[in-house]
Amino acid sequence: MKTDFLVIGSGAAGLSFAIKASKLGSVSLITKRQLIDSNTAKAQGGIAVVTRKDDSFRSHINDTLIAGAGLCKREVVELTVEGGPSIIAELEEWGVKFSRFGNKQNADYEFGLEGGHSKRRILHCADATGFELQKVLIAKAKKCGIKFYENHTAIDLITSGKLKKNFQKNNERCFGAYVLSNATGEVNAFTAKMTVLATGGAGKVYLYTSNPDIAAGDGVAMAYRCGATVANMEFVQFHPTCLFNEKERSFLISEALRGEGAVLRLKNGKKFMHKYHPLKELAPRDIVARAIGNELKILGDDFVYLDITSKSSVYLKKRFPTIYAKCLECGIDISKNPIPVVPAEHYSCGGVLTDTFAQTNINGLFAIGECACTGLHGANRLASNSLLEAMVFARRAYQKANELISKKINFPAIPRWDKGNAKDSDESVVIKQNWDEIRNFMWNYVGIVRTDKRLKRAFERIKLLKKEIQEYYWNFFITSDLIELRNIATVAEIIIKSAIKRKESRGLHYNLDHPSMLKKPKDTLIKRF
Repeated sequence: MKTDFLVIGSGAAGLSFAIKASKLGSVSLITKRQLIDSNTAKAQGGIAVVTRKDDSFRSHINDTLIAGAGLCKREVVELTVEGGPSIIAELEEWGVKFSRFGNKQNADYEFGLEGGHSKRRILHCADATGFELQKVLIAKAKKCGIKFYENHTAIDLITSGKLKKNFQKNNERCFGAYVLSNATGEVNAFTAKMTVLATGGAGKVYLYTSNPDIAAGDGVAMAYRCGATVANMEFVQFHPTCLFNEKERSFLISEALRGEGAVLRLKNGKKFMHKYHPLKELAPRDIVARAIGNELKILGDDFVYLDITSKSSVYLKKRFPTIYAKCLECGIDISKNPIPVVPAEHYSCGGVLTDTFAQTNINGLFAIGECACTGLHGANRLASNSLLEAMVFARRAYQKANELISKKINFPAIPRWDKGNAKDSDESVVIKQNWDEIRNFMWNYVGIVRTDKRLKRAFERIKLLKKEIQEYYWNFFITSDLIELRNIATVAEIIIKSAIKRKESRGLHYNLDHPSMLKKPKDTLIKRF
């Protein structure tokens, strides 16, 4: 399966890069499920961008740096924020219709406000921005001659180190990936001049998450296994408000509700955020999540309430149609009753370390979107900066692709996938057992609040489980579930190692044994070899 560009992932980052790269050469895009299945499609809030006269790049940059708690790379923050307006113009040209006051195209945008932002600057499509963006990108991509491989799961990257062909430790190259057809079980080698990881987040590493079922940290795990540097994986963002309901365990209640006046209350109706931060409900997410977690532990409750009953049903149906309808399905009229919410894993601020053009330390391998660590988010992501980052760095990767496409690359002979002595498994229960165990101890030991003892326990458990999973992997035919389990275990180990290395509390990483911040913080870098 030869192509110029191999894109793994069908969210905003992968699709927008694929659309641009199709001007330069052939593009193959693989995705584990359908094209619409991605973290992007679940994004409710919007895209943070400076377009108002009373706003400024400096203000957005400053808000991002403050949220990032001293670990943002200023150069990256500046190029991302300043690239926002042209990204919005491009999206509107492609057909994205952001919410405006009135129906006229030239009417003012309806800006949202979210935690950590000093201005209203969130462009949104009601409360389903990601879904609308995803639909437009898919429609655009289907007109570009891109080859789509749905229901295909990437297993591992093909690199010179693994092939042992012209291998030099500091000059390794990626030639593509081995990919499983979920339907047939067949494994093919996809070779490419440029391989782009756009695999999204790693929510399935945790018991409670707002992420879709596909978010297993695949890109980070594959990159790590072939020697790519992974950075700052201890910074896991827990969204403060996920719907607490048996029917909908991963439905996100957007931060935009708090931007429009929603307040957090205990079961007895009392407010509590004033005890934790001057901005109350609009404090950065890590602070709000820890505040909720602390109150739940003190009281022994399962959830708190998010109350937006001060707004009319007419307003809520227009501004938050998706949330209003979903809550109503669960028996909650949010114009009359508060919403039960709990924190849940939401976003990985760390990922595969890249430069300002999305290039990793392995030649020919790029990473964009949530699976990458560009330096934008630092120790805590500012709300609605993620879609902006995805689009900006897809464009940056495309600029580098324009340079690379003309270069001649000598591809080695790529061997067929070797099944070895693998056989059909009669012990699939092992996958579920290991899967459940990892997600449980990651939630309990490596969650919102950590301690050295909890981290040590988690590390001892993951070592044993990884050994079990590796033996299972080599003994039986691979399936998409087994690939995801292997990746989840790998990412869990990276998060634990990263958390152990950081001897301070900063941003999203809060350790009771190291409550202070160091004066000179450093990135946490993890590399297999």
